Amino acid sequence: MIRHTSAGGQLKQDYPIQPVPFTQVHVSDNFWAPKIKVNAEVSIPYTLEQCRKTGRIDNFLRAAGKLQDDKMTEYTFDDTDLYKVIEGASYSLQVKKNPELDKYLDTLIAIIGAAQEKDGYLYTFRTMKTTHPHEWMGTKRWEKEEDLSHELYNSGHLFEAAVAHYQATGKRSLLDIAIKNADLLVSVFGFGKEERFPGHQIVETGLTRMYRVTGKKEYLDLAKFFLDVRGPGKPNSGEYNQSYKKVTEQHEAVGHAVRAAYMYTGMADVAALTGNQQYLSAIDDIWHDVVDRKLYITGGIGATGNGEAFGHAYELPNMSAYAETCAAIANVYWNSRMFLLHGDAKYIDVMERTLYNGLLSGVSLSGDHFFYPNPLASMGQHQRSAWFGCACCISNMTRFLPSMPGYIYGQNANHLYVNLFVGNTAEITLPVGKVKVTQRTNYPWDGRTDITVAPDKATAFALHVRIPGWAQNKPVPGELYFDAPGTPQKKISILLNGQPAQYRMEKGYAVLDRTWKTNDKVSLDFPVEVQKVMADSLVEADKGRFALQRGPLMYCLEAPDNKDATVQNIIVDKNAPVHAVYKPSLLNGVMALEMKGMSASRQLNSQTLVKSAQTVTAIPYYAWANRGPGEMTVWIPFEEAAARPKPAPTIASKSKVSASAPNKKMYMALNDQFEPRDSKDNSTLYFHWWPKQGTAEWVQYDFDQEYTISSSSVYWYDDGPFGGCRVPASWKLYYKKGNEWIPVQNAGSYGTAKDQYNVVRFDPVKTTALKMEVQLSSENSSGIQEWMVK
Repeated sequence: MIRHTSAGGQLKQDYPIQPVPFTQVHVSDNFWAPKIKVNAEVSIPYTLEQCRKTGRIDNFLRAAGKLQDDKMTEYTFDDTDLYKVIEGASYSLQVKKNPELDKYLDTLIAIIGAAQEKDGYLYTFRTMKTTHPHEWMGTKRWEKEEDLSHELYNSGHLFEAAVAHYQATGKRSLLDIAIKNADLLVSVFGFGKEERFPGHQIVETGLTRMYRVTGKKEYLDLAKFFLDVRGPGKPNSGEYNQSYKKVTEQHEAVGHAVRAAYMYTGMADVAALTGNQQYLSAIDDIWHDVVDRKLYITGGIGATGNGEAFGHAYELPNMSAYAETCAAIANVYWNSRMFLLHGDAKYIDVMERTLYNGLLSGVSLSGDHFFYPNPLASMGQHQRSAWFGCACCISNMTRFLPSMPGYIYGQNANHLYVNLFVGNTAEITLPVGKVKVTQRTNYPWDGRTDITVAPDKATAFALHVRIPGWAQNKPVPGELYFDAPGTPQKKISILLNGQPAQYRMEKGYAVLDRTWKTNDKVSLDFPVEVQKVMADSLVEADKGRFALQRGPLMYCLEAPDNKDATVQNIIVDKNAPVHAVYKPSLLNGVMALEMKGMSASRQLNSQTLVKSAQTVTAIPYYAWANRGPGEMTVWIPFEEAAARPKPAPTIASKSKVSASAPNKKMYMALNDQFEPRDSKDNSTLYFHWWPKQGTAEWVQYDFDQEYTISSSSVYWYDDGPFGGCRVPASWKLYYKKGNEWIPVQNAGSYGTAKDQYNVVRFDPVKTTALKMEVQLSSENSSGIQEWMVK
């Protein structure tokens, strides 16, 4: 059912369930409260300062004619970083007053307003009139909107920020700028007018928020138009931006994961506000496609860096997992909306999994380093960065965290939903009266939560308490992941004022429907025990492996906690007992998991593996990569075939690598001794020169001592037909003699075959270094999977 409420004498539809606004929920626990505080005190000021230092604010000053130079930042969507951090800062002002920040936002808003054109157009890249306009924006307004101009994407984030700032401060300054821009969009776009779809979705949810605040139905109509105008037959129609079919005819998740989840969220908003059943039917099917076939165990979405996109069904590689931070945030938005539509706990199960794992991993414990992709395995090539040229994940994180308390409760008439277990006090107004709800808990480390209900007077209403899927031996809705066979059934306890509670189960909720008196207490106890989770056998990457879950948290093995700082070579019996140990001084205080396992290593010139017993330690996934680069894995082998024995040291693996490619994180791919499945295998680390073409490039090994060498093998990276790398035009080897580089005297030719090692044998030379010179083809770049020396 879609709810109808009277607003200003008009009938207005919306979600049947409404979230309890985060301004009414005061979080005080030991898990989320410190993270929200770090975001307010570190991440928001840091991101605002980066927006200044990187020229994002200067873009607006140029557009306003207040800065006369001929520069601009890198991406046409850079304006949105400022909008998003204003949104996050506004949320944070609602939680805690900060006059200095409030004043600074006023200054920024004045700068934004000065950059807006008279008719409401606001897009600094076009307005600033540079000598060399950005190639993404086209020669006139909206011309490249369906491709890469991001004009409507910028508007969407402006609208979200404007509503947040207005609701936080009561000031209309940014809202008036947004209204002027939205009114322009209403006048320009529509059937029979400019019929273009947004190249990157988010304007749809921005417009629905504007509609809720202003009551202007044209904004809702425009949001629906931007969805309905998508479809085949245009130059930029395709799966990448979810315009390969009409939105109502889409039934699986395809293309760019952030664009997709923003669109599904927009469809949910428009469906709630208009009652459109076709939208609901489409996003219900798409949700099942994601949850049954395309969701990472961390709640991440988007399997491939190629297009930052969903992969095929069950294509969930670990080391090359994209699982972008923005996609995790979008997944929370989408699942939260699905709950508001359907009132089913399964959507909160997915949301909670994403929140505690794949979303939280996106920011360092210190609040000033960030992940763009969130992989599930690493050789040490993944580290959080202080900033990215494309900073969408950073600004998105700063806007999301202060709003997190708004996901704890929901309400529909006299039904109050408890969705998340977080220490807090909330003031909630139901039709029957005001209720104060207090949660005391040490969740996620402990499964006990006390909920005190204090209505103003004795009041009848229904309290819906979510029973998490993980507490019912069901890690996710559907069968993609499941508890290992033999996992004991969990026993859940729900007491009311110390006695077993009377309740009925409904859509995953324990419903306590009664007359509540002040200080009635519901005590929940979900047994937080370690679960070994396994994946559907169709997920190739997780065969012969299990993952560890405790409560809502996923765990991983990380280098600093394990022998030889190596984890890819660890094997743990799937029946091995696992012990939880709270470590207050580790990673700001975490529950670590310890178990017996073994590691396997190779010896030089021998096929025999050396195995040794060791204690294996796991930490919560969200906290990895806070102690420097190193190996990590979420999925732990229980079969020897799934593990990767530590390779024996070789001349190459002990060498210092240098190269003509700037990204040094790739260098370790050359000598990490990972055996590629084929030339396009990107499930592990590979080295490349993309986007260079037709140039002469090089890689070099400086040995740890002098060796006599006589052969070298190279396995080329080639991601054709869709990627930009192919085998090179030619290559040559040189050895170092004194300060000179001398060509080796090779017996055969230099091979460029795909899917195999190309071996070159040459007259033995005594040297301390070997260099490979590579000529890229004129149409493509090249890369290397592995380079060996003997």
